Amino acid sequence: MTKQLSIHFFSILMFLGSINIMAQEVSGTVTDESGPLPGVSVIVKGTTIGTTTDFDGKYSINANNGDILVFSYVGYDTQQITVTSKTINVLLKAGVALDEVVLIGSRNPSRTAIDTPVPVDVIDISELTSAGPQVNLNQILNFVAPSFTSNTQTISDGTDHIDPASLRGLGPDQVLVLINGKRRHNSSLVNVNGTFGRGSVGTDLNAIPSGAIQRLEVLRDGAAAQYGSDAIAGVINIVLNDNVNELTLNMTTGGHFSENANGQTGGVDGETVNISANYGLALGDKGGYINFTGDFDFREDYSRMKEWEGTVFNLYNTVERFANADGYDLSQLLDDDVTDVIQYANTAGIALGGASTKADLQPILRADNTAAELAARGLTRSDFNMRVGQSQVRGGRFFANMSIPLDDNGTELYSFAGVSSRKGNSAGFYRLPNQERTYTPAYINGFLPEINSTITDQSMAVGIKGVVNGWNIDLSNTWGKNEFLYTIGNTFNASLQNASPTTFDAGGFNFAQNTVNLDINQFYDDILNGLNVAFGAEYRLENYEIIAGEEESYGQYTQAGELITLPTQNPSADFFGRSRPGGSQVFPGFSPANELSRDRSSIAGYFDLEADFSETFLASFATRFENYSDFGSTINFKLATRLKASDNVNIRAALNTGFRAPSLHQLNFNSTSTIFQDGIPVEVGTFSNDSRAAKLLGIPELKQETSRSVSLGFTAKMPDANLTVTVDGFFVAIDDRVVYTGQFAPTPDPGTGTGGVPPVYSGVQLELFNLLSQANASAASFFANAIDTESKGLDIVLTHKTNVGTKGQLKSDLAGTFSKTKRVGDVKASDLLERAGKVGTYFPEDSRIYLEQAVPRSKVNLTNNFTTGNWNVFLRNVWFGEVSEATPTVANQQTYGSKLVTDLSFGYKASESLTLTVGANNLLDVYPDRTIEANRSDGRFDWSRRSQQFGIGGRFLFARLSFKLK
Repeated sequence: MTKQLSIHFFSILMFLGSINIMAQEVSGTVTDESGPLPGVSVIVKGTTIGTTTDFDGKYSINANNGDILVFSYVGYDTQQITVTSKTINVLLKAGVALDEVVLIGSRNPSRTAIDTPVPVDVIDISELTSAGPQVNLNQILNFVAPSFTSNTQTISDGTDHIDPASLRGLGPDQVLVLINGKRRHNSSLVNVNGTFGRGSVGTDLNAIPSGAIQRLEVLRDGAAAQYGSDAIAGVINIVLNDNVNELTLNMTTGGHFSENANGQTGGVDGETVNISANYGLALGDKGGYINFTGDFDFREDYSRMKEWEGTVFNLYNTVERFANADGYDLSQLLDDDVTDVIQYANTAGIALGGASTKADLQPILRADNTAAELAARGLTRSDFNMRVGQSQVRGGRFFANMSIPLDDNGTELYSFAGVSSRKGNSAGFYRLPNQERTYTPAYINGFLPEINSTITDQSMAVGIKGVVNGWNIDLSNTWGKNEFLYTIGNTFNASLQNASPTTFDAGGFNFAQNTVNLDINQFYDDILNGLNVAFGAEYRLENYEIIAGEEESYGQYTQAGELITLPTQNPSADFFGRSRPGGSQVFPGFSPANELSRDRSSIAGYFDLEADFSETFLASFATRFENYSDFGSTINFKLATRLKASDNVNIRAALNTGFRAPSLHQLNFNSTSTIFQDGIPVEVGTFSNDSRAAKLLGIPELKQETSRSVSLGFTAKMPDANLTVTVDGFFVAIDDRVVYTGQFAPTPDPGTGTGGVPPVYSGVQLELFNLLSQANASAASFFANAIDTESKGLDIVLTHKTNVGTKGQLKSDLAGTFSKTKRVGDVKASDLLERAGKVGTYFPEDSRIYLEQAVPRSKVNLTNNFTTGNWNVFLRNVWFGEVSEATPTVANQQTYGSKLVTDLSFGYKASESLTLTVGANNLLDVYPDRTIEANRSDGRFDWSRRSQQFGIGGRFLFARLSFKLK
């Protein structure tokens, strides 16, 4: 339905666009004393019409005679020039900094970053993609924006393929992402494994090619009253390229050359290739354009595990080896006739002491025999390693950005759209031969199961904007969908035994969102010293679906191969009587009981005033009303002010209230997955909050998060030194924060479940046990409004630009974030949970670490970009603060110390169209601190897999070929 609406709306606007495609184009070149200036912001004052200069300092913009063009650029004095001809060349003089016009933080269309009442970072993406080693958007932001954190995860199911991201240490679902000022849809993946952001849903930034981006605007302040739910931590606005008649081609390749790779692998691994192309066409001769970007990338996996140190084989595996060598069907060893087991045990020389029954044989054959079996099979411990590092990814993306002027008065038809497809491959814990979850007749030496993902992302926005009686009107429709499907390979359903396939369609999920916006504003330059009035409305429709996999991917079976549908049916067992788990190993598929399709809608209206009461005092007020079909209504407010203490010093402050409705994912996600707790696998079912299991345990139903925040800061310009400083402190309080609980297991009756006595359940615990059995799980987790949190911190940004000699130019940026998030007050558990003593399970210690200390609280970035003649030198140092190990065992909550990571690259412009760049990320091959013995999990994790600072890949060397034709 929403897709059809988007298509119909697009058709109507395209019809309107065919009526009249006329506009006046003004063009020219912007230079400074050294030559052309790329990236200069050019905007028609009092409107939202704007562009930036290309790498030769050239620009073109739709404007009429009498309009005022505002030229601004970081490190230069802003100029305002009245349009009197079709060609305007501009010479900018070095002076102030951070004067680029921004689209977020203020609805005044002429507001620059330095004079907004809230902090906004403007990031030139072209500089980073030409000189920096990172090519995907998450990693670009991680190394350039201190308030932003995102790292590749490992051994975390789907989260290995979509990196969770944070702004100011808050959750991935508390930052709103916009493209060209329009809301971007979320990913369909909800993070439920052991990573930062557990229990949250973020936006897949890596679905957007960096080559399609002109600049990034990062609003570091709560903005729910301006832009709606999810903007508690801030807003990231992605402004797409609008260049025309220019082909840009970047080819980047690299790999990890790490001598310090834990002393185990080293050498070269994790190779990457990225090819990106951007080209724009002029539409008509009056300023219209369509800009295309396509890219392809491949990332090889790497591992940072030395060798498995735990047990691998028992004496029963020795029996299997001798039987297999004799050509015997190993599945026959599992029956109750143990003659064959005794026969091959005697052949192997195992002392049975006269044992003749399975009960007598079990304790003998359970004994460890790893060393002897490794030698006999010609294997080493490292043959049983996991893949502890990044996943393999192969993907492609295509984006388009279009604008068609419809008349001479600024009426414009616009659209942007994108599609991406990404396939990932990661692995889980190695299934060892001595474990009941390994069916050794199929995998005699065990196996490493793999998760293969297919992630498809589609989006399209179309709108029309223009001026009616002095009012700027923008009507748009934005649609997006993200789909995540699982194929589980090199695996087995152990309960199905010989009948099991080794590859499974495990199902998946998708999320779609359609948003209609009407935005209206007018700037009155004759009221006070300037008054901007804005108001508008939004209607949003969302849909979340879970898609079931094939039966073998989720089913648990009896010894006879019958699908278990009742708790009274016994699953198949191994020789030692241990029940074999059902479902595809590493990731059990979604069952028809999990399958669902849920919708909801929201409607909102906002009003926004911003007034310059004098040349020194600005104040703004915004309020927004939202009504959700499943959560009722909310009203939020924002009050912000800026005081010009002098020509070069601004003081700014803001107060906000915020609101975030639980996502449809958090309300409806349900599945069973294998969670490893201290290396021990547990089948954990995620149940919705309105389920019977939730009611039995006393889990409250989900409700919205609410927030209050305040920020206070100043900006200072030192023209003589070409230096700009911004300092902003912030405080954010969030009530009823949604978290993912620990694992609740049914409690057996007293005197059962220990000392060899099987567990017996009765009453409520029996009902819970039966519910878990039906879900093929032994424990249950939920999403819950368990806690309140407070976050506070300080952001500092210094920007400096200077000429070096006669041809050199040095731009330096020093930026730092120092923040702290903590739980406040008691855990918000129900009376039933408190009486049962389950508060520590409702919000466990590892959940606290994920929330407070799993990503750096402090990060400082110093970037230097030096250009002289045909050479460019890029040097960046990023200091990552300490993190702590996310484990429920307090004694093992190890602190990993702060580290400094250095990036260095050299670029040479061989011709006007060709540039060569070589360099390194993590030049000095820095690694995080090693884990203590208690957290190593028998050699699996020498580096933390739960708490990440900057990854565990080590030194990465790269080379880039940049080709530009005009």
